[in-house]
Amino acid sequence: MVKFDLKILEKNTIPKSLREIPQPPKKLYIAGSLPKSDTVYLAVVGSRKCTTYGKDTVRKLISALRGYPIAIVSGLAVGIDSLSHEVALEGGLSVVAFPGSGISEKVFFPPSSLKLAERIIEKGGCLISEFEPDTKAAYYTFPMRNRLVAGISSAALIIEAEEKSGTLITARMALDYNKEVLAVPGNISSPNSKGTNKLIQAGATPITCGEDILEALGFKIDKESKQESLF
Repeated sequence: MVKFDLKILEKNTIPKSLREIPQPPKKLYIAGSLPKSDTVYLAVVGSRKCTTYGKDTVRKLISALRGYPIAIVSGLAVGIDSLSHEVALEGGLSVVAFPGSGISEKVFFPPSSLKLAERIIEKGGCLISEFEPDTKAAYYTFPMRNRLVAGISSAALIIEAEEKSGTLITARMALDYNKEVLAVPGNISSPNSKGTNKLIQAGATPITCGEDILEALGFKIDKESKQESLF
C-alpha cells in the first residue's frame, strides 16, 4: 500500500496563483515537490469516457511540449485526466495532481490512480489537496478541487467534453479567474465534442497542434520547425 509523506502549506507558502483566487485555500496538503519557480502550469482536463480520438489527441499534444518548462495539472480522474499525467511523465514534464479526496491511501480517489500517484511523486511531481487526509471524495469535493486546478494554472486545455459535464466547470472557473481557455475541436457528430466545440464558439482558443499551446502560453516558437496539425 502506498504511504504518502505529507507536508502542509499555509499562508505565503501556498502558490501565489492560488492565494489570488476567490475563496483561496487556507491550508494545503502536499505530497512530493512543487515544480521550479519558472514553470508554467497548464491544466489539462476532459471526459472520463474519452474516445480513441481523445486519447490520441492527449498523446500528440502533450508529447509536443517535451523540453519546455511546463507542468501538466489535472485531477487524476479516469480518462483524459489520468492519461495526461501519464503522457507528461513519459515526456519528462512536471506533474501537479489534485485528487478529489484527501491524500491518504485509505480514501484516495480514484483508487485506480494510486499507482499513478506514486509514480508522479517518484518522478519529482506532487499531489495537492486542501482536504484533511482522510476526507472521502463526495459531490462537493470535485468543484472545490476543480477551482484549484483552474486557479494554479496559466491556461486550461479542454480535450473532449460533453455538453453538460464536470469538465466544463473547470473551463468556466478558468474564465472567471481570467485564465486562457484552450479547446480541441472535434467531430460535430460526437457527443464528446459538443462541449469543446461550444467553448470555441464562445471564444476559447482552438488547439490543433502542440505549437498552438506553446504560443498560447507565451513561448517563442521556431517557425522553421512548425509542428504538424492534428487535422
